[in-house]
Parts: sequence; C-alpha cells; structure tokens
Amino acid sequence: MGNQKHHEQPTNSARRSLKRKLEVDFEEDRKIVSLLSHDAHQDLVREVKEQVEILDSVFSSTEADRASAKHAIHVLSELAKNEDIVNVIVDSGAVPALVRHLEAPPQSREIESGLRPYEHEVEKGSAFTLGLLAVKPEHQQLIVDAGALPRLVDLLKRYRDGQTSRAVNGVIRRAADAITNLAHENSSIKTRVRLEGGIPPLVELLEFTDSKVQRAAAGALRTLAFKNDENKNQIVECNALPTLILMLRFEDAAIHYEAVGVIGNLVHSSPNIKKEVLAAGALQPVIGLLSSSCSESQREAALLLGQFAATDTDSKVHIVQRGAVGPLIEMLQSPDAQLREMSAFALGRLAQDPHNQAGIAHSGGLLPLLKLLDSKNGSLQHNAAFALYGLADNEDNVADLISVGGVQKLQDGEFIVQPTRDCVAKTLKRLEEKIHGRVLSHLLYLMRVAEKVVQRRVALALAHLCSPEDQKTIFIDSNGLELLLELLELTNLKHQRDGSVALFKLAEKASSLSPVDAGPPSPISQVYLGEKYVNNPTLSDVTFLVEGKRFYAHRICLLASSDAFRAMFDGGYREKDAKDIEIPNIKWEVFELMMRYIYTGSVDVNLDIAQDLLRAADQYLLEGLKRLCEYAIAQDITMENVSLMYELSDAFNAMSLRHACILFVLEKFDKLTAMPWYHHLIQRILPEMRVYFVRALTNRLPIQAELGL
Repeated sequence: MGNQKHHEQPTNSARRSLKRKLEVDFEEDRKIVSLLSHDAHQDLVREVKEQVEILDSVFSSTEADRASAKHAIHVLSELAKNEDIVNVIVDSGAVPALVRHLEAPPQSREIESGLRPYEHEVEKGSAFTLGLLAVKPEHQQLIVDAGALPRLVDLLKRYRDGQTSRAVNGVIRRAADAITNLAHENSSIKTRVRLEGGIPPLVELLEFTDSKVQRAAAGALRTLAFKNDENKNQIVECNALPTLILMLRFEDAAIHYEAVGVIGNLVHSSPNIKKEVLAAGALQPVIGLLSSSCSESQREAALLLGQFAATDTDSKVHIVQRGAVGPLIEMLQSPDAQLREMSAFALGRLAQDPHNQAGIAHSGGLLPLLKLLDSKNGSLQHNAAFALYGLADNEDNVADLISVGGVQKLQDGEFIVQPTRDCVAKTLKRLEEKIHGRVLSHLLYLMRVAEKVVQRRVALALAHLCSPEDQKTIFIDSNGLELLLELLELTNLKHQRDGSVALFKLAEKASSLSPVDAGPPSPISQVYLGEKYVNNPTLSDVTFLVEGKRFYAHRICLLASSDAFRAMFDGGYREKDAKDIEIPNIKWEVFELMMRYIYTGSVDVNLDIAQDLLRAADQYLLEGLKRLCEYAIAQDITMENVSLMYELSDAFNAMSLRHACILFVLEKFDKLTAMPWYHHLIQRILPEMRVYFVRALTNRLPIQAELGL
C-alpha cells in the first residue's frame, strides 16, 4: 500500500533549478542582453541569426575566430535563459552551429603546439547553451539528431589528456549537465547515451577531484538510471557503487544528494541491484543522511530506506536497529511536505514487520502519523494510513492508538483516494480483531484510572470495535455507558456527535436484527377464531355499539386476547352481563381493525390510522397490536416530528416507539442539532436512553428487532 516517488531529475520548478545550476560559475563576464530595445519579433530573430551566422563562419583555431565564436555563444546562452526565447533560437538554426562548436576546430599551421586560444571555453559555452535549449523536451531529439551526443561524450573524456585546469573542469561539467537535460524523461536518448559510450566516463568522473564535476556526473547517472534497466546494469558493472556509497558520507550536501539519488534510481524495481547496494555497505550512510542539513538528501534517504525495507524482513529489522526510526519520526513533523511523505513511506514499510511495530509506536510515531491523516496531499495521507495499518497489527500498540484518539481520527478522516479509504477500513477491522484478552483488560483499566479525556476515547472506540459479548462488561460493569451519555450533555458539538454515533453503533451491535417480535404472551393460551368470525353474528354472544353500528363478537375470543377484556367480562363491571356494549371515542374502522387483530393475530396497519389504533390497543392492553402500531408509526419519524413522536410514546407507554425515537435522535445527530429544541429534547430523553441501553446490554434483548428497524 505504500507509495513511492522516484526522480531522475525533478521536473517543472526543479527543472528550473537545474537550469540555474547550469548557469552557475560560467566564468566569462556576462553582459546581459537587453531585449527592451527589441520591440518586434523580427528584431529578435535578426539578432539570433547574426550570432548563428558568426558561428557558421568562424570555425577555425585562430584567436580572432575563437573570440568571435565565444562571444556569439555567450549572447545565445544569455538569450536561452529566457524560456520564451528558446524556440526562436532553435528555429533560427542555432542547434547545428552549437553542436559543431562542441568540437575544437583543426589547429592551424600558424599556431604552435601548446594551448589554443580560448581552449575549452567555446566548447564549454556550446554545451552550456545546448543544455539550456534541452530544458524544453521538444528540442531534445533535434539536438541529439544534430550529433550532439558523441561530441558531449568526447568532452567528458578531456581529463584523460592529463589536463586539470579550471577550463577543463568546466567543459566536462557542462557536458555532463547537457547530457542530463537531453536525457531527462526521454527513454530513447537515455539508451543512446549508453550506446555512445557515455556511462563509463561518467562513472570515472565520480572520482574526479573537482566536486562540481563529481556532482554533475552523478546527476547525469541519476537521470540515465531512471527506469532504464540496461543503463542501471552498466552503471553497476562499471563499479560505480563503491564510489557512490563513499559520496554518501561527503559533507558537501550537493554531492551526497546526487549520490543518494543515483542509488535510489538504481535500486528502484531492481531487487538484484538492491541486494548489491546493501552488500556494498550503503545502509548506514543512508541512515546517516536522515540527519543531514539538506532536506533533499533527507527525502531521498527516506525513500531509499523504504525501498530497502521492501527487500526482506532482515532489512526492515536492520534499518530499525541502526537508528533510523528516531530521525524518520522527526521528519514526520517537518514543514516540508515531501519530507513528511517520504518518512511516512519509509515508516510504513518498516511497520509491516512485527519486530518493529512496538518500537515505532513507543518512539513517538503514533501522533505525527495520525496528524498526517488530515493532509490534503493524497500520497502523504496514504503513506501515513499504511504505516498506521502496520502499527495496528501489534497488540502492544492498540491501547496507545486508542488512548490518543486514533480510532476517531480514522473514522472521521476525509480520505482523498479509494486505496487510502480501503487501508483505513482494514486498520479498523484489524483493531476490532484485537479487542479481547489482555488488550481489552488494558483498555478497561484505562477506563477506570486514566484522565477523563482518555476514558472517553476508550469508551468511544470500544463502542465501535468491541464484540457484542463484551458489551455488558464494558458499558455496564465498567461504566462505559455513562462516559458516552456524558458526551451528549457537553456543549461541544464534536463531543456530542461522537457520543451519538458511538451509542447508535452500540445499539446496532446489540441488535439481533430479527423480524418484529410478537407481543408478550397472554396469561392464558391465545385462541384465534379466524377471519370468517370477524363481525359475524354466528354464535355471537356479545355485541358492541360503535358509532351507532353493531359489531358482533365472541366472548371466548375476547377473554383470551387481553386482561382488559377479561376484567370486562369476568370482573364486577356492568358489561359482564350486557348484551350490547357501547364503545365511545373509537372510530368504527379503528375498532374493526382491533377486533380483526384479536380474531386473527395479525393486521396490516395503515399509517393514517396507526395513532388512533395505538390509542385503542393501549386502552385494551393489546400488546401485540400495540407493537405493530408502534412499528408503523416509527417508519414516519422525521426530524420535524421526532419530538412529538416521543411525546406520543410517553402518552401511551409505547416503549418500542420511544426506543425508535431514541435511535433516530442518535442517528440523525448532525441534522437535528440545527433544530432549536434539540438540546431540550436530549435532556428529556437522556434518562430513558440510559434505561434503554441498560436493558439492552444487560438482558441482551434484540433491541432493533422490537422496532422493526
């Protein structure tokens, strides 16, 4: 799940940095060419063509021609620093002329042996200018097709003539930089460089005495190694690794930055080279770079350690044993987003090994990793999530992760990409699987003795993660329920929301999700006469008068249906011997449905009549019918009427409806908080909410089943 970033040389802004690097230390005096006097495009074209014509006409070793060529190249290089002018320079035919001047002209007979006029200066300027033109990818192939590569490779070898002047160093460096720009993100040119023999001299230059040349050679090798297996293999075959590893220890940040970049590109997707690099002793100096003052080197070192950690278990353990964890955790808190991303990547890889998980967490890794989940950078967010996934696998980390609010972070996070969301879901599942035995005992201990904020975090997490079998132990015996209910009474909306979500989850876990339960059994066996006897005078021995109409019934069926009818017919009421019993305050259709339920044991409850039928069922103590009515009414609970529905449940002691209102309030917290009466409603239902959860968690009754939810 970890995310990697590899670099041949950075693009966009970093490419501009590379361009600036090419400009550094160009020894000749630079007279900035002002374009302010050129108001028209044609003036600019004319200027460029004049310089190109000079280059075409002065390819000789005389001092005058060499001076003219040097000046013309200087003018073009100054113009090429403006990317808006690069196309004009190329379109004006400058590339072939510049490529030609990468070579020294034949030495004239008039010039005696020895130094030529401006020796190396013209070639250096040409290489520098071509490097500037190659910053634009569309010009790379044109420059190569003009024959630049073999000439640039030849320039790399000038030191072999035994010359070590600043001019020689400069031309070699500019040639290496030009190769870097030409091959940047261009796989075919990378291959061409190898075929032209460019890799061996670049490897040799890693040991050059001039540090700027070393850096330029390493930068070129870094680019050539990126996603090119043949180039990687040749670099290794040329014995570059020992020198590169020594360069990692250089104090010069520019040197070790390029060296670690080369090694990173060599090992990327190349397990055999990775093993060779480790065998050559790269691990400790790479770990040392984590503490470098150069953030770029730190970033590359963290990335490389992440790659090393993917090799095998031993590598993961060795990286930790050699002191990488502390610096990586410090980097998690860096203001540099790329540093945070790469350190999270490395820690994510290391955290997949059980030997490392507790060490990373107890070294302070949890909080900064959790903080990174808030990042708007998708890769950074994912790397942090992957690291936490690994840490969650260790039982010793679970209580710590929960006590610092990790579960809430994972649940509430806004994750940018689907793989991160999947990773977080797996982490929560992994935590859920750990909530038993000594982990649960530790969490229960924290709920007893830790400070209040930690107690609440533990209770919130356990509401989501614990198994139903442990709910009574956690929330009744260990006071977890009170911790959650307290959150609803706080003024902080976030706390209220967390409590509501947790309590709703607790109710879901406690539910068996079975079909709607029937009402409690009657004291005597229920007798159902059947549908055909509903309002049937056959064998009827009692008649009810409802809205002036007769309804025929049978005492034996009524006696079996509820205590209310048994009291009516067996007690001292006047209805005991009456043939006609008047039923006031109940509509005919309501009474008929009630009697249909008594005769059949079931009835379809229409929402339009449900409240009136509930009133009748409550009056005649028909608990089963009452439950059906509550179920129908519960389907109609809305944010606008939940308060009224709760009052209705109170009026008729409708426990199932009351519980449905409680769950609705918990589930719809985010929307209900906008209602002006919300706080009053919460205060009103809290006592009943407590009773509800105590009953549910103590008796393990199917809570939602009774609601039909």
